[in-house]
Amino acid sequence: MKVIQKMSICLLLVLLQSAFTASAQDSKDSKDSLKTTTKDWVEQRNFVFVAQTAVPMGKPTRQLTSEYTLTVSGDTIDCYLPYYGRSYSAPINSEGGIKFKTTDAGFTISPKKKDGWDVLIKPKEVQDVQELRLGVYSNGSATLQVSSTNRQLITFNGYVRQPQSRKKK
Repeated sequence: MKVIQKMSICLLLVLLQSAFTASAQDSKDSKDSLKTTTKDWVEQRNFVFVAQTAVPMGKPTRQLTSEYTLTVSGDTIDCYLPYYGRSYSAPINSEGGIKFKTTDAGFTISPKKKDGWDVLIKPKEVQDVQELRLGVYSNGSATLQVSSTNRQLITFNGYVRQPQSRKKK
């Protein structure tokens, strides 16, 4: 009877060990897949940055409850972000926030030293926004800094995802 109990325990330990090993391998495979996917999105200039928090200079972090995005699709950059912070001058016809769409922008992608990519976007047609600095990591998380001419710097934390395809009617 004791022999059967000992063999049952050994068998159980072997099964648990193989399950944990398979789970760790699956986790490693999914991380490698995510890294490759994120890299492809960034290099092909085809991704959406989704902001989850806004960090204005000298102010507390704000959780964003609506979906605010920066969409990069080839040469087109579509920005729809909120703004919290100090403005040095108010534009006459402003809707508020950081909202623009342009096809004329400087675009530089460089790998980070350890993990991820730095993306520098300098829109040429947009008067108030000087540059957008996007740090993308291989796990999909990202940080965006927006430098403006008439506003304080603001940082957004979030993630990148693939653009959703539009359904034809």
